[in-house]
Amino acid sequence: MSAAVVRAVPQPPMPASPQAQPSQAKSMVSVDNVTMAFGSFVAVQDVNLTIKDGEFVSIVGPTGCGKSTILNAIAGLLQPASGSITIDAKPVKGIQGNIGYLFQQDALLPWKTAIENTELGLMFRREPAGVRREKAMAWLAKVGLRGFEHRYPHQLSGGQRKRVQMAQALITEPQVILMDEPFSALDIHTRHLMQNELLRLWQEDRRAVVMITHDLEEAIALGDRVVILSAGPRSHIIESFDVDLSRPRDVAEIKLDPHFMDLYRNIWASLRGEVEKSYERRD
Repeated sequence: MSAAVVRAVPQPPMPASPQAQPSQAKSMVSVDNVTMAFGSFVAVQDVNLTIKDGEFVSIVGPTGCGKSTILNAIAGLLQPASGSITIDAKPVKGIQGNIGYLFQQDALLPWKTAIENTELGLMFRREPAGVRREKAMAWLAKVGLRGFEHRYPHQLSGGQRKRVQMAQALITEPQVILMDEPFSALDIHTRHLMQNELLRLWQEDRRAVVMITHDLEEAIALGDRVVILSAGPRSHIIESFDVDLSRPRDVAEIKLDPHFMDLYRNIWASLRGEVEKSYERRD
């Protein structure tokens, strides 16, 4: 980083949110001694992870280490070979209705408008059409898409499509939000805007969030905690770092904080070895 960045003066601490802090909150997601296997191939082994209500946890690790596998197990899309997963103390068995999922590529239906895509989760819950439409209108306005309700996905920019996806995931008021590299397909400027938009929405009504990303800066800037997975196969958690940076945050400004830089260096020192192992195993 440039010398100008190193000399940057940190912003004054922001006041703490009036909502309960994660350290005081109840456990929302518990992954207990979970092993995920596909035939004889063991993707992840003996993973233990707890996410508290209102906590934003970022998971990083080398390519192919099983990050998405863990996320899909929490969602109920995959079943563990051993161990257990609970959400709000209830065992995860099958697809969960109390989860919002933001994928790397949006899953918007091309033949449906923005508002129709936003309504889908409520439609599956059999909510009345009038209620669905009212809630969808409100959520599209909340994510800055008032006036775009009746446009089809091909008529929207990448950032606008991502806003629709956010509304689609949050309209059901999920207890847990899972995110699989949600902004990696966006250009850097749009990505920063969407990261701040996500933080704004999350700050309003904090839910437990589990995000996987290859972008360590993103993991730190958004998260309360960064969890590192080892190189696969038989990937496991090797370390967890608390991100004790004040909230609310601006993604661009927080990266100028000297403490952010210290966190980055410390986490990368732990992650780098696993990334190097991953490349060695491919050769």
